[in-house]
Amino acid sequence: MILTLAVAKLTREPSEMSRISLNSKHIVLTGGTSGIGYEIIRQLNSNNRLSVIARASTRLDALKAEFPKLRVYEADLGNLEAVKRAADEIVQSGDAIDILINNAAVQHTPLFLDEDFRLETIEREIDINLTAPAILIYLTLPALLASKRATVLNINSGLALVPKTSSAVYCAAKGGLNILSQSLANQFEYSTVRVVQAFLPLVDTEMTKGRGTGKISAAHAATKVLQGLETGAETINIGKVKLLRLMMRLSPSLARKIMRKG
Repeated sequence: MILTLAVAKLTREPSEMSRISLNSKHIVLTGGTSGIGYEIIRQLNSNNRLSVIARASTRLDALKAEFPKLRVYEADLGNLEAVKRAADEIVQSGDAIDILINNAAVQHTPLFLDEDFRLETIEREIDINLTAPAILIYLTLPALLASKRATVLNINSGLALVPKTSSAVYCAAKGGLNILSQSLANQFEYSTVRVVQAFLPLVDTEMTKGRGTGKISAAHAATKVLQGLETGAETINIGKVKLLRLMMRLSPSLARKIMRKG
């Protein structure tokens, strides 16, 4: 009973005014060629107008072939100048943005002490996981504010709450995304733009191949993210993240000990 009450207190009940209908919306998404991004496209494509920002690849070609209505803006999220150009092109199209989903992510696992750690991965992880979302939010603000009611959805990780030993830069960037999202939510409080975060457990994607156990599927993760978005939740905690938040409240040291092992 105590645990049930504690879990219930972790989530503020969304109001009717904050609920979203995922129909006839213009949705801009980063990283849609595989994993969660692809599943979000698959679930939303038939009833919405989708714009995708992704780097040129055979997978992107395949995505365009599968979803002909998709509007594609080619940009490597690790190339910030390309990100700026894509954002400008989207705004200049004149179509208001109802939902911006910052989904693209990259994670490198070597420790700083490992021989195969590469210095150049530091900048790329921070750019893709933190800097690019910040740039996209800022540069697409005119299109977001042109919507009667817009939402920025930042896809985050339980590692933003408690880091693991490996992937230190990824954990730091996701932690930064968490703080950025909270601060922007305060900045936009009296505007027509909401900032929402979805915190994911370990998801079975190419990025996590060969790592960890008990993964949820990308399709399941996408479904839960969109369900949370529809209900109007400010924070969407999925799967084991709910338990992690509970542990953080009841025993922060235990949460750190468990997550340290990844």
